[in-house]
Amino acid sequence: MADIIQLLPDNVANQIAAGEVVQRPASAVKELMENAIDAGATNICLSIKDAGKTLIQVIDNGSGMSETDARLSFERHATSKIKVADDLFCLNTKGFRGEALASIAAIAQVELKTRKQDAELGSQLIIEGSEFKSQEACSCAVGSSISVKNLFFNVPARRNFLKSNSVETKHIMDEFLRVALVHHDIAFSMYNDGNEVFNLSTGSARQRIVAVYGDKYNTKLVPLTEQTDIVTIDGFVTKPEFAKKTRGEQYFFVNNRFIKSAYLNHAVQNAFDQLLNKDQFPSYFINLYVDPSKIDINIHPTKTEIKFEDERSIYAILRTAIKQALGKNNISPTLDFEQEKSFDIPLARYKEAAKMPTIRVNPNFNPFDKERENSKPTFEKPNTKNWDSLFNDFEKDTQIILDANNGTSASEKNNESQTFSPNWDEETQVSKTTVLQIHQKFILTQLNQNYFFIDQQRAHERVLFEQFSSHLEQGKGNSQQLLFPETIDLSNADAEVLNEMAEDIKKMGFQFDAIGRTSFVINGVPTEFANQNLLATFEQFIEQFKIQQSTFKLVHLEALAMAMAKSAAKKNGQALSESEMLSLVEQLFACQMPYHLPNGKPIIITLNIDDLNHQFQY
Repeated sequence: MADIIQLLPDNVANQIAAGEVVQRPASAVKELMENAIDAGATNICLSIKDAGKTLIQVIDNGSGMSETDARLSFERHATSKIKVADDLFCLNTKGFRGEALASIAAIAQVELKTRKQDAELGSQLIIEGSEFKSQEACSCAVGSSISVKNLFFNVPARRNFLKSNSVETKHIMDEFLRVALVHHDIAFSMYNDGNEVFNLSTGSARQRIVAVYGDKYNTKLVPLTEQTDIVTIDGFVTKPEFAKKTRGEQYFFVNNRFIKSAYLNHAVQNAFDQLLNKDQFPSYFINLYVDPSKIDINIHPTKTEIKFEDERSIYAILRTAIKQALGKNNISPTLDFEQEKSFDIPLARYKEAAKMPTIRVNPNFNPFDKERENSKPTFEKPNTKNWDSLFNDFEKDTQIILDANNGTSASEKNNESQTFSPNWDEETQVSKTTVLQIHQKFILTQLNQNYFFIDQQRAHERVLFEQFSSHLEQGKGNSQQLLFPETIDLSNADAEVLNEMAEDIKKMGFQFDAIGRTSFVINGVPTEFANQNLLATFEQFIEQFKIQQSTFKLVHLEALAMAMAKSAAKKNGQALSESEMLSLVEQLFACQMPYHLPNGKPIIITLNIDDLNHQFQY
């Protein structure tokens, strides 16, 4: 029998290995930027076109490479970061495997220009699909400029599985920020299709965060510092009142390397215990400095997971440090165990004489008073002889109530004022006398033999959702002009989201213009937003749009309408008049699907008389 096992060609092996390292354009961006940092660059520029599918270019002013090093860098397992196996336990660099450039070159067309400080000319390399095309001398600046063109050009199946340009651009921006936020001593810039997105100069960690997320972010930050033998903690957490319902702005860094850790994230959430609701998440930018020999980063292809030697100690230190930071800034109450409360004596005022203590007595008190003796409380057991008589007529009264509910007279039915659309059947007609608000959250109404519990906020969201969906289909919504236009400042990521869906938002009734890269002036709003805090509602709307797309996987227009409805709906906890409840119920049952939201959450719970009898065990 002939042998069937054979070695794969190098180009095929590189394409297979590239599936682990380069999952999408953002993966290539991460690897190239980390290589630039390892090269000692102080200025890094990232340019992308067509969400990285057409072009990814990273330019740095690092040490550069010689002609031989430039050619050898694209070979698999070729690296300058480590030499022996023991170097894995004391890594201080971003890369170490020597797989990034080889994997990228296997699935793209790569052009590299590089020059060292002491060289007169640089070197230019062109590689396509692991195939070496040319290498020649060229004139270029000190450092490296690497261009990745037509990603996945030779693997069409991988290219077809890429998401839309907006989604891939968002992933690239996430990877860019993960590198830029922690390396605040390096200047970064990013261009998307020729438009400047970020231009970050060197500065402190706080300045870098403010430069990314806007000037208003400065007041939200709470500094965090702690130094122990196990770990050194440095960074910022945001105040509880600025917590969000998404996990977007949560960054953990270990030795200036971004990581994902559900365990450490739980420590942060635990530190904010009783300061946040369950559905809120604080933002944080925390850098942990640990001895490289005490961690292992070679456990995941993307190098975003780290194994700590002593995870529990780091968990406890991190939790305590956050609590201490919140206490120092008077955000949470602090406990002082050194102060003795029993010696809490008030200080005497200046030139004020001490007063003798006074004794107060009751002049009417007479211990020999007989009436007082007779008024002593007695602890006799109460008489329960006729206790059962309270329930003698219980079954009789219950039967009367049930008969009354089952047999409503025709005259009573005619006197009921119906509030629903005539398109609905008789079972959806409600009487005004049965509408009741419970805990300013639910509306109870009776529809013939059924009792409906309606979530008032979700009901309003459903009504507004169908209204906004209709506006998107028709291409025109009702708009109300603002007497005084308002200006809103957004982060770069939120500004990109707003620019992406600008046309659809204007169809709903919003009228706004850009007055800068991240600033917008709002001239008109939909009529549903007329009586609300515009700036807070608008920011909430953008946040809800990201939630609907990421969490519930709704399509673009559906997510947009749902986000708009959720931000404009009346929140639970508001008292509604009888007419407002009737109007809301009427509008709800006029919807196409009144029982559920687009994300599947229920709006109405139905109970009939049989369910009630079952609960009372009749």
